[in-house]
Amino acid sequence: MTGQWIELTTADGGAFKGYLSVPASGSGPGIVLLQEIFGVNASMRSVADYYAEEGYVVLVPDLFWRLEAGVDLTYADADVAKAMGFNQRFDVERGVEDAASALAVLRARPECTGKVGALGFCLGGRLAYLMAARTDIDCVVSYYGVGIDTHLAEAQSVRCPIVFHFAELDRFVPEESRARIQEAFAHRPDAELYSYADCDHAFASPERVSFNKSASLMAHSRSIALFRKVMGPNYDLDSLWQRHSDLEFIERDVDATMATMVPQPYVNHIPTLTGGVGYRDLHRFYKNHFIPKNPQNAKVIPVSRTIGADRIVDECLLCFTHDIEIDWMLPGVPPTGKYVEVPLVAIVRFRGDKLYNEHIYWDQASVLVQIGLLERGNLPVVGAESAKKLLDETLPSNTLMARWTESAPGAAEQN
Repeated sequence: MTGQWIELTTADGGAFKGYLSVPASGSGPGIVLLQEIFGVNASMRSVADYYAEEGYVVLVPDLFWRLEAGVDLTYADADVAKAMGFNQRFDVERGVEDAASALAVLRARPECTGKVGALGFCLGGRLAYLMAARTDIDCVVSYYGVGIDTHLAEAQSVRCPIVFHFAELDRFVPEESRARIQEAFAHRPDAELYSYADCDHAFASPERVSFNKSASLMAHSRSIALFRKVMGPNYDLDSLWQRHSDLEFIERDVDATMATMVPQPYVNHIPTLTGGVGYRDLHRFYKNHFIPKNPQNAKVIPVSRTIGADRIVDECLLCFTHDIEIDWMLPGVPPTGKYVEVPLVAIVRFRGDKLYNEHIYWDQASVLVQIGLLERGNLPVVGAESAKKLLDETLPSNTLMARWTESAPGAAEQN
């Protein structure tokens, strides 16, 4: 997905540019994306395209235009020094006004249907907060906004839902600053503040050495949850996942299965490290090693399904007779003819209305016990018992714990 540069005008008659990225659907709610101190660089444009995939019309105004138009810096040391210089000379008050002008332009665009939120990083995180206090923006997400604590007198003017993301080790937003911000919004149920342990400033930027993937994913899910709640678009993830599963297990149509996913998806079956990353390898995996390699009587029994803003957690039982070599679960193991029941958990992440990735978990030891490849002996493993207890919690617990009887009431006195 690629965007385009458009012309923006300000309330005082100025003209500058902004990077606009539009979802494949052609329209959606809007997001004003507010830059770091490095300008509207490749990283910010990538974020814009990312949120466009999520269904938003994203506008990134060039807020350094009054200093120098088209600033596009990398994160190399020489450019860091330049970025710091721009930051020192930047007029925050004019910057908020220019962001408000961008908001007006975005709302007037035919592609923008519905509400508009703001998303900012670093300097942009502070500007996003100030937009919440000074404009009629519908919601705001602020990533490690530097200097917010110097504007807390305006906290009472914030009338929209807001999410703050901070890094525990961020020297630019130290603990005392985060504490003041948290205190200022402690009474607000529509204000969420998250601090990410062992993370530093710019933890959500893949191009930076401080990038923390797990924290970045958590923060993105929380951000999407706010945007979906306030602005939409709301997708029927349950139906999308069910359709994908039917194409895999019932219709067994590889191309149709791939059509339910983003252009570059990935699947990881955690216990066996099978799956694929990217369209080509995942298509190859589905075509040759997954869809045709499932037992004829394979059946999925749903147990529970949790649906979030951008993902589904599916808990189920996978039941089958081992009548074929199952490349993805039991690679290299000839059919044993044994019947298997195993609990399985799928964490399925979406980007917009397409599947982005799947993490699939099951107890491989239980499978190996049931097909006769693993002797229980003194090992703390079970076979089909785990599946049966999943459906019937009244079945015995702690049968593998030889010392369980020792903690029974009255056991100490008897000994």
